[in-house]
Parts: sequence; C-alpha cells; structure tokens
Amino acid sequence: MFWHDDCLEHDAGEGLWELPGLWPWLDVAEPHPENAARLRTFRHALTHGPVAEHLTWHEGRHASVDELLRVHTAGYLDSLRVSERVALEVNTVVGPETWRAACAAAGTSLAALESGAPLAYALVRPPGHHAQPDMADGYCFVNNAALVAETARRQGMRVAVLDWDVHHGNGTQEVFYDRPDVLTISLHMRHGSWGTNHPQTGAPSEVGADGRNVNIELSLGAGDTAYLRALDEIAFPLLREFAPDLLVCASGFDGSAFDPNGRHNITASGYREIGRRVASFGTRVVLTQEGGYLRGYSALCLHALVEGLLRLPEPLLEDPLAYVPDDSQLVDADFALLRKALKPFWPGVL
Repeated sequence: MFWHDDCLEHDAGEGLWELPGLWPWLDVAEPHPENAARLRTFRHALTHGPVAEHLTWHEGRHASVDELLRVHTAGYLDSLRVSERVALEVNTVVGPETWRAACAAAGTSLAALESGAPLAYALVRPPGHHAQPDMADGYCFVNNAALVAETARRQGMRVAVLDWDVHHGNGTQEVFYDRPDVLTISLHMRHGSWGTNHPQTGAPSEVGADGRNVNIELSLGAGDTAYLRALDEIAFPLLREFAPDLLVCASGFDGSAFDPNGRHNITASGYREIGRRVASFGTRVVLTQEGGYLRGYSALCLHALVEGLLRLPEPLLEDPLAYVPDDSQLVDADFALLRKALKPFWPGVL
C-alpha cells in the first residue's frame, strides 16, 4: 500500500448536488462527496480491519512537472496552480492546496510502479481517471492511472488499463485513444457525455486505434454477477490475448449498491471477486484509487477487494447490507452490442 499525507490537502468545497440555483431550500450545505474524510476512512479500514496484518505500507512522493507532462499539456498544468478557488467545471473546483495534493497523488502512484512489487495499491486522491491531457473533469486533475501506464510504456513494458469505477474512464481513453500499443478497458454505467468537459460517450462504438479502447457499458442496476460476467466474458479474454506485462487498475467503489454517485448494485462480495480475478490473471498489478463516495460502505468494499487481491481463502468481514438485486440477464444486450463493435479487431476472442 502506498500513501502520502499531502493527498488530504485538496478541498473540493461544497457538494455535487449544490448546482447553482437548484437547491435553495438547503439550510446546511452538502459537503462535496470527494473529500479528505473518504480517504482517511479507507486507510483506517485497512489499518484497523482484519486484513491489516497482510499489508505493508510505504511512503509515496510528489510527481515532478516533467513526469506530469507525460500525459498532460504544460498550459493545462499551469492552470492548476491558483491562488484562489476556481471552478474548472461545475463540480470540479481547484484551490491553492490542490496542486500539492494532485502532485502527491500522481507521485505516490508512480512510487507504486517504481517499487517493482507484483501487487501495489496507491491509496490516493484527488482521483484521476476523468482528467484528460488538457482538461479537468469529474473531480479529477491529474490522471494517475494513465501516468503510471504511460511511464511503464516508456520503460518498454506492454501495458493494459482496467477501470471498474462506475463512471467512464474518459480521461484515460483520451490519453491512449490513438495508441494501439496500450489496451484500455472501462466497465461503467451508461451515462453518455455530460458536457464540454466530458465529450466522450463511453459507448462501445468508441473503439480507438485497432480496437484497443474497450468500453463495457452496463445498464443501470448492474450488480455483482453482471460485473463478473463482463470480466469473465469480455475483459479478461481480451487481456489474455493482449498479454500485458503490467495491468494498471483504476479502482473505484462508486459502483456499489449504496453509492450516491452511481446507479449500480455491486456489493462488497462482488468487489472481493473482482480482486480475485485480477490477482488470478498472473500479471504484475498497480492499482490507483478512484471513486467511492458513501465512505463507510466504500471502505468495506475496499477491504473486500484487497482480500480478493491477496487471494485469501475466506472472507474476513461480513457485509450487513449485501441484499440487493442482481439480475445478470440485464446486460445481455449490452454485451451483444459490444461484441459487434469489437469483432473486426478481436476475431476469435469474443
């Protein structure tokens, strides 16, 4: 596990739901869902839960500007260094403390790569997978997963990115869309474009160079079985065919059944099984923390994912809230559409 205290410094302000003029009846402002408390809670769960004895913790570092330029433009990075709070888009606010936190998140993600560990998790914020080369989006400023992937690519590794945050990893898609030597796979709910800062749709038709950008768009309500089918029937067959040296995972928990920012139904058990599948793939893995906004349940999901990554034989924690709908047939049409889009590029795989 890789951590840096400076990741806590970014202040996202007031909440997602406080769009201007829409909620005049709130007498107490909602805290923004992407806040330091969520990351502290995640760490507390891993240091005080039963999985703690299986983990080692390492200090991260700050990324340099030269490192950030691997995936972002100089002008965009300059825009993140501000003396007062500025909204880069309606829910993504940069403040005087943001640059330091973003550099800590990026550098700590690179430290996880540099460790050479077969399995390394960068527990960082602000999240990153929506950040495009020249644009912030969706609470994200620096694309930590893309930076790890691009750094490894430049070191001669064959790299794939697997993203299970409930939202489309549009920033990572944008970084690698024209590169056939990096495979990017995003599992996410169907939400389409959400404005000028997120023009990508996340649809299966966005296939990238040689079909190396794979969007597994799942219908609202998708739960454990749907996600595991998506991994077993689509993601891992493509990953095995691509045969990466390094798998970078953008790890979000906003696909949980109780998250305010998602509309999917994954339980802690589902995340445990995702972790087991990633570990069983047999490739070196670096994970970067993305979403997860009901912090108590997200922390339980993180604990369960880590149990799966460690391939522990039995669950260490019970899930008191696990009973939710889990209709795997919901996504049959989604898979058929995706297979049609990818078949020209991956014959014999799907």
